[in-house]
Amino acid sequence: MRVDTIPDMPLSHATLDGDGRLIAADPALLALNDQAGGTVGAALAIPQLATVVRLARRLGILVSRSVTVADQDADLELWVRVQPEGDGVRMAVSGWRGVRPRAVAERPLATVIEEGALSWETDAGLRLTFVAIDPARRLGLDALALLGQPLTALFTLDATESGALPILEAVARRRPFEEQRARLRSGDTRMLLTAMVKEDAAGDFAGLTGVARVAEAAPAAPGASISTDFTEGLDRALRSPLARIIAHADSIHAEAEGPVQRDYVDYASDIANAGRHLLGLVDDLVDLQAVEQPDFTLETEAIDLADVARRAAGLLSVRAANAGVAIARPLPDLRVPASGDFRRSLQIMVNLIGNALRYSPEGGVVSVTVSRSGEMAEAIVADQGKGIAAEDQARIFEKFERVDPSEAGGNGLGLYIARRLARAMGGDLTVDSTLGKGARFTLSLPISATS
Repeated sequence: MRVDTIPDMPLSHATLDGDGRLIAADPALLALNDQAGGTVGAALAIPQLATVVRLARRLGILVSRSVTVADQDADLELWVRVQPEGDGVRMAVSGWRGVRPRAVAERPLATVIEEGALSWETDAGLRLTFVAIDPARRLGLDALALLGQPLTALFTLDATESGALPILEAVARRRPFEEQRARLRSGDTRMLLTAMVKEDAAGDFAGLTGVARVAEAAPAAPGASISTDFTEGLDRALRSPLARIIAHADSIHAEAEGPVQRDYVDYASDIANAGRHLLGLVDDLVDLQAVEQPDFTLETEAIDLADVARRAAGLLSVRAANAGVAIARPLPDLRVPASGDFRRSLQIMVNLIGNALRYSPEGGVVSVTVSRSGEMAEAIVADQGKGIAAEDQARIFEKFERVDPSEAGGNGLGLYIARRLARAMGGDLTVDSTLGKGARFTLSLPISATS
């Protein structure tokens, strides 16, 4: 099968049973599997895709990654996502980019990206072939749903003061661009885009490899330059190595490359969990430096607090399922307009729901409700945990404070940062709890002026 015989096909789907046997597939995937010697009803014959299927089944979560497979006289670069579903799995494949022998080497992505920012790639038609999952999740985006869509489905591009669009000039002249102003189409968060141009072996335009970082509302105070340099340096120095450690440990734990001695599987799980804890601490330290600036402000916009709450609950659904805890979220048609920063509001809600899951017993329910109260919109996260004593309810919002430091998880910064963020948006974060009866955390934000 030659991929160039299938016009404009950004996505191809397949379903497999619990043993990895192909049940059904779109024509492109079916032809690729046939070429590898496979058939419907038999095990998937494409080794690179079969590996991703096995990994997703073992982890029990959605797995996505880039793979390269052989296709006659050329290779195909594919973006694969596999989602366990009931007793089987569902697979979607996009990209379908031919990689010819002796292709021109691309400059490393590290030359243009900033650690922790949102990295993305497009094909020659400027359709998204890759969106980094974790940074997208922090921005409230579904990276997988964006694959195959135009770049403009992710970003609204803004012109410079002179009316120019750097991205258009870059595509026309086949050269990198920087500081393209943009806004997330979902949430309207302001971003700055940087990208390099990809070329094929013939020197033709093959797409963009880029990164988007959030455009800060205000520069850091001059007196805080040492602290800023420290946290930024810490972020750059630790984020990439930690991410690699976590990825390798997860791969060993999932036995993606074959059976591993049980002790090493357990060690790998411990290493991955420790890496995630350290990565969370890096994120918190960076946020801590920002919120403690004397002139820290957030640009507010009209948001739907009910939508923010639903997104946060969705991001934590896998963790909830693993913990045996249900999340009762707002109904899909509920809208509660508010004024706030979308990304930071989502961050607060993820923190509150994550804490509720941590302290809820197996079989419990975390309730997330959103409503209007006077001139404020309120999102309430209630759990069925052991509750918080009255004398501790003020202390938990202080820096590096926890109710019980001996308990696993957390570093005592999450609620401190969340309250500072809420107040920077003109709202607040409060708690109401009785020992033995769980806790109710309330995020309140001003009602949107446009509501």
